[in-house]
Amino acid sequence: MPRFTYTARDRSGQTVSDAVEAPSRRDALRLLAARGLHVISASDASPAPVNGRGRSANGAATPSPRLERRRNVARAQRLPFLESLHDLTTSGMSAGEAVRLLSTRIKEPALRALCSALWERLSEGAPLSRAMSDFPAVFDAATVNLIQAGEATGSLNETLDRLITHLNEQRELRRQLVAALAYPIFMVVVATGVILFFLFFLLPRLQVLLTSLGGELPMSTKLLVGLAQFALHYGLFVALGLVLGAIAFWRWRHTEPGRQATDAWLLKLPVVGPFVVSQTVLAFSQTLGVLLANGITAAEALRMTERQIANRVHRRAFDEATARVLEGEALSLALGRTGCFPDLVLDRLAVGENTGNVVPSLRDIARSYQKIVSNQLNLFTKVIASGVLLLVFVLVGFIAFAIVSAVFKVSGSFKLG
Repeated sequence: MPRFTYTARDRSGQTVSDAVEAPSRRDALRLLAARGLHVISASDASPAPVNGRGRSANGAATPSPRLERRRNVARAQRLPFLESLHDLTTSGMSAGEAVRLLSTRIKEPALRALCSALWERLSEGAPLSRAMSDFPAVFDAATVNLIQAGEATGSLNETLDRLITHLNEQRELRRQLVAALAYPIFMVVVATGVILFFLFFLLPRLQVLLTSLGGELPMSTKLLVGLAQFALHYGLFVALGLVLGAIAFWRWRHTEPGRQATDAWLLKLPVVGPFVVSQTVLAFSQTLGVLLANGITAAEALRMTERQIANRVHRRAFDEATARVLEGEALSLALGRTGCFPDLVLDRLAVGENTGNVVPSLRDIARSYQKIVSNQLNLFTKVIASGVLLLVFVLVGFIAFAIVSAVFKVSGSFKLG
């Protein structure tokens, strides 16, 4: 008879690990439940070959193709699922029953598919964290580990609350960034349209009129006409070259050497550099604070936090700092050696370490840098918008000056003649 190893909690809350013999995994789970054990994990001690009907030789279910296809659900479903789950668990419902209810009541197709797939795993006895780990495209390792810690400590609802707050803060930051870039992009598109309209529609007609009147055109008009002719004959090739260059640069940036180089360039830019530093501090303080508050060990929390840092230069420096922390060095001192974190952040973190209040210190830093990043986004918007407007005024002004000066010069020579 197949033998299954399991980890479970007994009625007193103590964790026990042992093995049990049963015809199938489902029967093993029923047997353990009858003994009053809450199963955390259970696996076949001797994996058997799979037959052609989706079940192993000992009767344990294997993931169906339908479930495998559902694992491609987008990351966008993570926050709605967690919010819906939190709403039900807050009312006193267990996580398993909440997922079962969501799998039948949710109307949105992608979210309902996710809930149904999770319920398939939960109905086989898997804990919520393990079921979520089957969907790495939706739930990253940090989310799964937080849920696992909440299950182990019996504080799943509080863990969900902190995780939802954290994800909402990240979503708000992305929304602000998109909103900050929307107006400058709109201005660039409008300016490009106006300039193309002048060069390819008005200027050729004006050039015919000025040529018929005779006279020498001023240098600014000749330059404008030359640029228009060049754009007319070679503009398509220039645009194609720019597009191919942009694609090549984008692909190079997605390589590790390219990402390292471009991230280092970003840190040297006047306005972008401080913004990248603030983003790193915000991601570090938010993520590490949430992980430590939910019982994740310091080593695991630091490694997970490292993956949330976008800038590769900062990530590499944080990796070195993490290695020093694991060797016994204080976190504030290790981060100070990297040269990537502001002194005030390190001082506040050192105070938290000395008083044993690291998590509150990280939360305070996160709140402060949430405001700093928001202010920097507003400044970034103003700088970009001002630069775009200045460029538009210069180009349109040059076009207007070239046209008006040509009209005055030709009309003056016509009167003299």
